[in-house]
Amino acid sequence: MSRGFEFLTYVTEKLKNRIYELGDLIQDVRKDIESMNEYYWQNYTEMDQYGYENYDNQQALLTQMNANQDNRRALKRYKRLLDSPFFGSVEFLYDGEEEAETFYIGIGNFSESRGGIPLIYDWRAPVSSLFYDYDRGRASYEAPAGRLKGEIFSKWQYKIRGGRMLYEFESDVKIDDEILKAELGASGDTQLKNIVRTIQREQNAIIRNTTDRILAVQGVAGSGKTSVALHRVAYLLYHDREHLKSRNILILSPNSVFADYIAHILPELGEENIQEMSLDLFAYRELTGIVMDCEDFYHQIERRLGRREGEDGWSAQDEKRYRWKQSEEFIGAVEGFLVELEDSLVDFHDISFGRFGKRTEELMKLFYDRFGGIPLLSRMNAVAEYFIDEYETLSGRVLEEEEKKGIESRFEAMYVTTDIYELYGWFLKENALPALPEIPPEERKLVYEDVYPVLYLKYRLYAGGVRKDIRHLVIDEMQDYSYLQYVLLERIFPCRMTILGDCAQTIDSVHQDVLAFLPKIFGRKVRKLTLDKGYRNTLEIAQYAGKLLGTEETGYLKRHGKEVSEVICGTEEEAYEAALSKIRVSERANGCYETAALLFMTESEARRAYGYLKARYAEVFYIDRDSRSFHRGITVTAYYMAKGLEFDQVFLIGGDTESAMFKSFRYVGATRALHELYIYDIKAVR
Repeated sequence: MSRGFEFLTYVTEKLKNRIYELGDLIQDVRKDIESMNEYYWQNYTEMDQYGYENYDNQQALLTQMNANQDNRRALKRYKRLLDSPFFGSVEFLYDGEEEAETFYIGIGNFSESRGGIPLIYDWRAPVSSLFYDYDRGRASYEAPAGRLKGEIFSKWQYKIRGGRMLYEFESDVKIDDEILKAELGASGDTQLKNIVRTIQREQNAIIRNTTDRILAVQGVAGSGKTSVALHRVAYLLYHDREHLKSRNILILSPNSVFADYIAHILPELGEENIQEMSLDLFAYRELTGIVMDCEDFYHQIERRLGRREGEDGWSAQDEKRYRWKQSEEFIGAVEGFLVELEDSLVDFHDISFGRFGKRTEELMKLFYDRFGGIPLLSRMNAVAEYFIDEYETLSGRVLEEEEKKGIESRFEAMYVTTDIYELYGWFLKENALPALPEIPPEERKLVYEDVYPVLYLKYRLYAGGVRKDIRHLVIDEMQDYSYLQYVLLERIFPCRMTILGDCAQTIDSVHQDVLAFLPKIFGRKVRKLTLDKGYRNTLEIAQYAGKLLGTEETGYLKRHGKEVSEVICGTEEEAYEAALSKIRVSERANGCYETAALLFMTESEARRAYGYLKARYAEVFYIDRDSRSFHRGITVTAYYMAKGLEFDQVFLIGGDTESAMFKSFRYVGATRALHELYIYDIKAVR
């Protein structure tokens, strides 16, 4: 009997005992809570008049309720451990010691008693880095007491499911490629997989990095960027419990389907889920009251995809204007506009309250000198507060709230306008750009190219807007954010950041090098790291994707599969039927896959396909900007909505070969495929 099997038997028994004890404890505490509640309601009218007994009873009840909540969390954690207690072990001899110790590593810590020596170590514990970072031989790890050195005698890997040992082997090579091939060769799921069993050395360096304030990671398609980011969040929460809570972390994700796809990872790793939203949603909330509605990123993509130059819609002039409004040059132009605005935005005049007053010259001195560092549209409020404070000091009378509001409104009325929408219109006119419609606020809708310029103007004109509650920001798909958006993010979130993406996967006709301009925005605090090995695609798919970019893909796990299929079809319907004949998802007879996707270049193409397929098959799901979940079976969507997702089979259908974004469509779409990729070009037969 192997040592791993013996330990599994031993630790399983210990876990079952602990689970049984916790179950009894939860029941006992629940009974105590019921008794305390009953006692309280029977006796609260007779409790002392000052409430001391009442308070003590409430605190005791709260303590018991919190204790039982902790017990339930522990019970859930131990039940999860029971399914797969550990996945690795390291036999390590510390320098100066005579006998080696064996450390078993799993999804969480487990010891027989609270504060006892762990039988299983959490994958985030310092000693667990030995498993991820070293092979046999000399090794060390950073512990609270300092760096501990020694020698690894052996390293084992295990796969345990349902409490049963499926395999175990001694690994001389770090996280053996055969394990990766077995893991990645499995069918795709509707949820992103956690990677604790297969974390690679370069991924581990990112996950365990606690020193760099801004960590920017360029990773090729399928390199595990999102998984690494979420495991990094779990690691940071584990190591900084005192200062960092789940509520202090925000991830900016591309869409709600992607958010659903990753939502289970942190709970699986023993942490609460973190906040998630798109930057667009955040921006729209910030612009409430200025406009009624805004376009989103996907409206912008469709506008750019929908027409070629010379036709109605998107033109070369539109493209030039859009790029300028997202650029560093645009920010410079706004700053120049704000300097000029200081002299034209306020109509100063004498102001008085009772016998107390200030002349225009005094107000201008306060506005431009004393409070000159305050944003322009918040500055007059500071002048008004100064006026009120001075009046109250000299008169010895505290003003009523209504009186204060009256004075503040008179100061506010000195602004020619405080309407950000109108001021942005002034800026556009000054720069000879198309004007905004002059309509009431309740009818205003911003096209996407104006959303972040208006938001930038708001933040420059008003104080506030900083999210101090967020202490770590995760930005996924970094290549799809503009220079202007990063400037806004730096202002709104003055916290640590993990920024990840792949410049090759941009949804754009131009590949911007985000890593080149991030230091200009965030300073020298940016640490750049690279993940250059892909694990998602088969070698055949990776090589096809590489040719699309004109590069040789050499950094991929050599997992072989079917050759990429390229077929020419006469009509869209012919392509749909060809795809359906190849789909082998689990809902279909004799299927061996879980997920398949038909990806299109535009939303209109995807909608046509969905209408056609839905009439024939029940297991077809459509993803658009309003979708909230990812389903098994057949998914139909535009390629840009599939960012971050992966499918067993991918079918790329049609696309405008003359579009500057066609290469992006093909590359992003192709790299969504785990096992099989099919390309269907639509060319009418003459």
